[in-house]
Formats: sequence, C-alpha cells, structure tokens
Amino acid sequence: MIKVELTDVWGFEHAVRGMRNPMNSWDRGDSHYSMDRSRFIIGKDDLKLMQKLYKAGTEHRKFMRQIFISMDITAPLYWWKEFDTYKIGTTANSCSTMHKIHSKEFSPDDFSFENLVNTHNGRKTAKDILNALNHFREMYLQSKSKKYWWQMIQALPTSYNQKRTVTMNYENAVTIIRQRYGHKLDEWKELITELSNLPYMQEITGGGV
Repeated sequence: MIKVELTDVWGFEHAVRGMRNPMNSWDRGDSHYSMDRSRFIIGKDDLKLMQKLYKAGTEHRKFMRQIFISMDITAPLYWWKEFDTYKIGTTANSCSTMHKIHSKEFSPDDFSFENLVNTHNGRKTAKDILNALNHFREMYLQSKSKKYWWQMIQALPTSYNQKRTVTMNYENAVTIIRQRYGHKLDEWKELITELSNLPYMQEITGGGV
C-alpha cells in the first residue's frame, strides 16, 4: 500500500520568470495570479514556451527544477528501498524506526500485508509476525534490555510502513513517471498517478511523459 497526503506545489512564478531570462522576453509573459491571489495561473504564451523547452530536453527545461513538490508518503520499507534510488534533487525526513519502534503495539495497519498469502506450510502468516513483534516489544518494555529491541529491529519485515515527508521538483517527478511506468509494484503505479495529476503536469508534458 501507499498513501500520499498533504501535497503542496509551489514555485511557478519564479520558474516562469527565470524561464524567460535567456531571451530577455519577460514582456511576453502572460501568467498571473487569480483575483484572490490563491492560485498562479499559467498563461497561454508561457505554457507554449514551457512545452517547447520541455521537448528540447533536460538541459533546456531548467524551469522544471524550480517547481517544487512536497508530500507526505506512507509506504512499506521494500518500496522505500527503491525510492532511495532518487537521491539527486530529493529530500526526505522519515519517522524514526530506531527511536519509536516500541512506542505502540504493532497492528496490521502498520504493514502492507494485502498481498501476503496466509499458509501453514512453513511460511509465517501476518498473525505470526505480529505476535512475535509484540512479544519482543512487551519484553523490551518490561526489561529495557537492548537484546529485545534488537529482536524487533532485526525481525521487522520490509512490509513495515514508514512515513516520510518528501520534497522534490517537477524534473524529479518526470523522471519517476518515465522510469517506473509499468513497474510490478502497485505502489509505483499509485505514486505515478499522483505525480501525473499535479498542477500543469499534463499541460507541460503534453500528457506524454
């Protein structure tokens, strides 16, 4: 599973202004704020230039790196291992497993167990995993012995869900959409949908990221 929330996008105004610097064409800019200044509206001529620069390639579309995205993402550790490929231009602050693993009882909601097959032929079921982790948690809370803390840390499956506040830019988003399109993990499909529906993403890329 993946949950994306508290998405915020900003930077269109200065990205458009900087986009026109190379040709000193500021007088042709037609973007503006809405009447209540709650939304920056990309004008027809500015959008046309954005589309042209986008098609020209990464070295020409520097404005994409000046449009920023922030979002809270909750996803399993096995997915975060892949997301960590995208280090350049991205920043993430995560909830601490090291410090807070024992702070609450483990429950099914803490894990992405939706595709786990429950069998009794040697493979642990979700219930087995939860029982083991909660047993070690109780032992740690009672004794404060680090050996029980280690049992939780080292036995924690990669299906454990972690929340991170992620900041990236539109160029990062385009890279993710292109590279992870069609990936077997459902989490990527869902994030791609979120990124594809960001303000003006479809218009800038022509829907053909």
